Amino acid sequence: MAEHARTADHERGPRTDRSPRQRLDAETRRAEILTAATDLFAGAAYADVAVADIAAAAGSSEALVFRYFSTKAGLYTEVVRASLADLARQQRAADDTLPPTTSARDRVTAALQIQLGHVADGAVATRGFLESGTEPAQTLAVRREARAATIETLRRILLPTPWDRHEFALWGFLGFLDGACARWVAGGCREEERWPLIEAALGALEGALGDWGR
Repeated sequence: MAEHARTADHERGPRTDRSPRQRLDAETRRAEILTAATDLFAGAAYADVAVADIAAAAGSSEALVFRYFSTKAGLYTEVVRASLADLARQQRAADDTLPPTTSARDRVTAALQIQLGHVADGAVATRGFLESGTEPAQTLAVRREARAATIETLRRILLPTPWDRHEFALWGFLGFLDGACARWVAGGCREEERWPLIEAALGALEGALGDWGR
């Protein structure tokens, strides 16, 4: 009987009811984990997303997540870094399409339009003001670097004087924008409020500077 069963199994061939295990190269697997984490963190605060959720969304395991990113904080920081880089890249691209004679005000407006698009989409780059200081220290360091880079971009656009007033104006503008965007998000990012927010931000910057530099 046993011999007959083995023969029957052989005649049926190998089992095909098992799902094949997908083997991905390290770069692809890492990218899939990063994409899954980006999607989840875009919809929830850092503290509310578990590594198990990220692993499940990536079709991976927690062990693999930690193999590629060591810690949840490390993974989140990479998500934020990539999102900030994407925001800056899109803002540069928008600026590059403008004529050389474009005013400083219109160049800042173009950058704001890109940023508000990211805010409305829930991009992690623009969620810092929603986290209320709960992000990991290494993430906050990345955000500080990005804000400093934004200030340098504003300096190139506005050509401010070395007065202390103008330095405070640039940094204060970012704080104003955080507060205004937080209010916009709380109200559901209503489209009819997008342009009033931009105008308010431009007015805050102009008022703090005293003029547009050029």
